[in-house]
Amino acid sequence: MSTSKIRDRLVEKSSKEKKSFKFPLFQGILPIARSQIPSDIVAGLTLAALAIPEVLGYTRISGTPLITGLYTLLVPLALFACLGSSRHLVVGADSATAAVLAAGLVGIAETGSPEYVAYAGLLALMAGALLILARIVKLGFLADFLSRTVLVGFLTGVGFQVAVAQIPAIFGLPTRAGLSGPIQELANDVQHISQTNLYTLIISIVVFLIILISKRISKKVPGALIAVIGVIVVSSAFTLPSHGVSVVGTLPSGLPVIGLPRINLSLSLIEGLLPIAVSMFVIILAQSAATSQAYATRYSERLDENLDLVGLGVANLGAALSGTFVVNGSPTKTQMVDSAGGSSQLAQLTTVAMVVAVLLFLTGPLAYMPTAALAAIVFVIARELVDIKGMRAIFKQRPSEFWVALITAGTVFFVGVEVGILFAIFLSILDHTRRGYRPRNMVLSIDETGNVRQFPVARGVQCEPGLIIYHFNHSMYYANSGLFSQEVIDLVNGADPSLSWFCLDATSIDDIDFSAAATLRETYNSLKQRGIRFVFTEVEDNVRGELDRYGITGLIGKDAFINRINDVKSSYKRQLAVGVKE
Repeated sequence: MSTSKIRDRLVEKSSKEKKSFKFPLFQGILPIARSQIPSDIVAGLTLAALAIPEVLGYTRISGTPLITGLYTLLVPLALFACLGSSRHLVVGADSATAAVLAAGLVGIAETGSPEYVAYAGLLALMAGALLILARIVKLGFLADFLSRTVLVGFLTGVGFQVAVAQIPAIFGLPTRAGLSGPIQELANDVQHISQTNLYTLIISIVVFLIILISKRISKKVPGALIAVIGVIVVSSAFTLPSHGVSVVGTLPSGLPVIGLPRINLSLSLIEGLLPIAVSMFVIILAQSAATSQAYATRYSERLDENLDLVGLGVANLGAALSGTFVVNGSPTKTQMVDSAGGSSQLAQLTTVAMVVAVLLFLTGPLAYMPTAALAAIVFVIARELVDIKGMRAIFKQRPSEFWVALITAGTVFFVGVEVGILFAIFLSILDHTRRGYRPRNMVLSIDETGNVRQFPVARGVQCEPGLIIYHFNHSMYYANSGLFSQEVIDLVNGADPSLSWFCLDATSIDDIDFSAAATLRETYNSLKQRGIRFVFTEVEDNVRGELDRYGITGLIGKDAFINRINDVKSSYKRQLAVGVKE
């Protein structure tokens, strides 16, 4: 072939590769159906109406100026919408990370001061760097350990926790401080129920009714958005604050100034803030993964957890550069969009556009928003997170997993979201290990037509007189190798003395660890002493490679590997015919 033709082919190949290369951008938006665009826009408008007052509440928890709460719905939200893979996850201010921020900066800087805001920005910068580092080492796999059962329990626990937190604002009760746990909060609410503000309660009930009636008419009717606009108009016309109704209050207008946090960095400062940043990182990683996985599972969508880590990391870098505090994947905001009919990150970009408009032109009307209206809306959202139907289905179909879901929900509710998520991951791994630790193994028989039948190991069924085919139904590792050894001993001891072949069907074995390999060698030696030949069938190539490295192939011989299970019976009969017995 001539040099020019080779060059032309290389150019053609390079061109095809460039065309096939897809930069991981807008995966949470594309592809998008034209028919879905109006629903996404309405969902984005609804999210703006609901999330703006909500993040102001989270800002009070964090201790930063109220305007920084709106900033969390600007640059960070836009960055994740463009870089993340989840079509549903909404990032923004969150109660858990806001509480960690406030607790961590106690005594370091005066709450609400410019220095405090700078420290908050630095923590967002550090959390973002840790999230990107997590992507480099591919920690996104942790989301795979959140089973559907655990996710139902997680969202149910979050729903109860969020609902309880709204009760004081719904009834107009005194602000509570220093209470630990929802039980104390509920007891405090009951104790002060006589102090209910009638006007506040009426607003809450009216908002409830508007939302519920609109849902009965059609799920596409933005009831929450209608309720927000209505209560703002009423509040401004009748000066509700004079009747004891709490409102959001005046906010400054204008877009944030982009730049690094103005703070003198030092090694001692980084060391002091690192534990706070790590705590935030764990909460962001676990809560965001749990929420995005839950909605991806609900809608049977693909999810790239590692790409989401990049999106979350860059979103927090954007938070630091835009003068606000750390952001997190939010179950409540995600449910807001889902309830309003949103199905892609286009809804979140619509919210960003609305926040820009609010910061420039609409901070005045927002000041009249009653906090009771926000609380009522969030309470409805929290109720939707409580998946009673899902819990019932789990209880009916898999009672053992129901208790895993219930324990997860209880941990989230009583202890906290961050602990609940980590405990949920632990329970998922434990549940998987439990099933792998005691797999349901079988003995097999093959009829004359080649059909394979399975029987419990306790039956001790022989495929042929003198031949046992034993199916191990899991990867072999240190925890279940003892079960393998015991079942082999029981089968051999209970078999006819004429037993001469013991075959391990490795169809379900995709890995053998060091401990299990040692057990296989011991099994071979034990069978050999009894005059029984140990053979394998249906061994995958990677497992065969492991057996080679462990020296088991050399021990039992290459001819002890039979490719297909249907050939085991014929191989055994051929050896009997020539009188071969090992």
